[in-house]
Amino acid sequence: MQFTKGDLVMNIKRIIAGAALLLPFAVTSIPSQASALQVIVNPHGHNRPAQIIAKKPSQVRRYAPPAKKKVFIPAHWEKTNHGRKWVTAHYVYK
Repeated sequence: MQFTKGDLVMNIKRIIAGAALLLPFAVTSIPSQASALQVIVNPHGHNRPAQIIAKKPSQVRRYAPPAKKKVFIPAHWEKTNHGRKWVTAHYVYK
């Protein structure tokens, strides 16, 4: 099989074109100082966008009196100056 001059020039052009395409990949694969840094990969981390948390303005606290509770007082006898008096069951707010 004989190669002509045109075939030889075509083969050289292919070699040069292939080298030109591979040159950027060869340059990026050269190790640099940054690639020597420690890289921490979290395999359980989820790839979700960062959440932007807006700060709410602080609210002014107003005085609120404590809520009064309704307490049940069962029926009982009370002492008075004139003896004892029966008081029925009732509710008192405390």
